[in-house]
Amino acid sequence: MKAVNIEFSCTEIGGLWGIYLQETASSCFLTYFLHHLQDAEIIPLAQEALKLSQRRIEKIESLFQSENFPIPAGFSENDVNLTAPPLFLDTFSLSFIYMMNRLSMINYSFVASNNVRLDVLDFFNECLHQSTEMFGKAVRMMLEKGIYDRPPKMNYPQEVEYVQKETILNGFLGKHRPLNAIELSEIFFNIERNYFSVILMLGFAQVVDDKDLRDLIIRGKKISEKQIELFNTLLMEEDLLGTVTVSMEVTASTASPFSEKLILSMVHILNSVDIVLISHALSLAMRADLAAHYTKIIAEVMAYGKSTFDAVVERRWLEQPPLATDRKKLLNRPEPG
Repeated sequence: MKAVNIEFSCTEIGGLWGIYLQETASSCFLTYFLHHLQDAEIIPLAQEALKLSQRRIEKIESLFQSENFPIPAGFSENDVNLTAPPLFLDTFSLSFIYMMNRLSMINYSFVASNNVRLDVLDFFNECLHQSTEMFGKAVRMMLEKGIYDRPPKMNYPQEVEYVQKETILNGFLGKHRPLNAIELSEIFFNIERNYFSVILMLGFAQVVDDKDLRDLIIRGKKISEKQIELFNTLLMEEDLLGTVTVSMEVTASTASPFSEKLILSMVHILNSVDIVLISHALSLAMRADLAAHYTKIIAEVMAYGKSTFDAVVERRWLEQPPLATDRKKLLNRPEPG
């Protein structure tokens, strides 16, 4: 039986709309990185990443046009200043490709599972496959260049064990069982993601002229640094080496290569992702003290998210996601004439 495409549902609209904004933002960063890249090994990977992003943007525009749906404004070349000198070292562009595709894998799998219109589902599945391949290429290159910090190793268990009640409660009593593999994994990748955010926000804060925005970005940087310190402490308590950065990767430039709209929007997007991933880590935590740490972090990150949300709204930089029809407004409309 031939599948018939029906109109977009809220899940197709929301998924395509959100991906469009993210891809147009990523395209701006990749365009800038490519303009300044000198590393002959990273350049082809960045070119491939940019082409993928541009094709996705074109595909979403085509899907929207086929439904007579307004194309979001997103971000464009107007949000990039190619005349500004390099703000990050070449290796950070590789870290950017790695991190954006890692987050894209999570995002695409989520939106794909919410869609049933076949052409949109096929598109998201294709994007997921592409992001998985790009992620693998970025990891291999980072390993070759010695800038990828592997997750902690652990000894294999000798037998199957079952959780004891007191091993969960002991966290509140100052007695900790060792972290399990799942908890260690979440801690490692939370550290990694926050190191990326620290470097990105350091660069942003260095070039933003608006003092209020600079203070807001610095506040976010400090929140990430606090998380890094906490998680590294947890690793050290397990006699595991904490994760450290290879280099700061930020130049001394104070000329902004990106619009303040793009900068603050990226901070807001990454903060929203942080809430999702910290919440995921909380759902997997089986040690009471660890769950308490995550709960506290979520509250702090959500408060910061409210501040970034207010900032982008006040400056009229935040596009309104498509709204459902306001039936109450229609039913309570004034009589004609």
